[in-house]
Amino acid sequence: MIEEEIFKKSIIDLDKCKKYGFFDSNGIYTYKKSILKDTFEIIITIKDNKVTGKIIEKELEEEYLNYRIESNVGEFVGSIKEEFIKLLKDIKDKCTIQNEFVFAQANRISNWIKDTYHDNPEFLWNDDKNAVFRNKNNKKWYGIIMYINQNKISTTDKMIEVMNVKLPPEQIDELVNKKGFYRAYHMNKKYWITFTLDDTIEDNKLKELIEISYGYTIKKN
Repeated sequence: MIEEEIFKKSIIDLDKCKKYGFFDSNGIYTYKKSILKDTFEIIITIKDNKVTGKIIEKELEEEYLNYRIESNVGEFVGSIKEEFIKLLKDIKDKCTIQNEFVFAQANRISNWIKDTYHDNPEFLWNDDKNAVFRNKNNKKWYGIIMYINQNKISTTDKMIEVMNVKLPPEQIDELVNKKGFYRAYHMNKKYWITFTLDDTIEDNKLKELIEISYGYTIKKN
């Protein structure tokens, strides 16, 4: 969904929403805006930190859906979609707090790395989905957080954040038999392992593994 993509790293600030013009009805916040000379109306709803939107064609009093169909690329449909996305991005900029990552555990682990090693995540691929952690002294990698479809590492079909770290091969062989651990995605499967950041694994366990991976960046020949 368009909304999920735009707000995937956002935490809604309800006070900011009220100032923006959202109306609160029993915990459901609604904002309306007319577009295209008052012929259409965008309705944005926020409930439980989730943003959803719809567009109503006023004359017919029906929901307009053509802008959600990828194959519809006409100028008229494009102008409606552009207005919808423009409003969503404005709400994101003015009514939310932005996280670095999508999943809560990914943000906790990232903050722990910054506090422990003073290394910030580096988004090297001109996107906001995949970030590298590397030793600031020698630029050696010891962790990568990626936002991927879980079907790339298992049979589950959903978007998830995972992390790759470097471990001894014998430890990898042991861990991949446990829930949440997989052979490394997109890296050498002998020396790197992938684990999920969806709270399947406790933070303390992940910190232990990151410490081992970081150790490889400081070992002398």
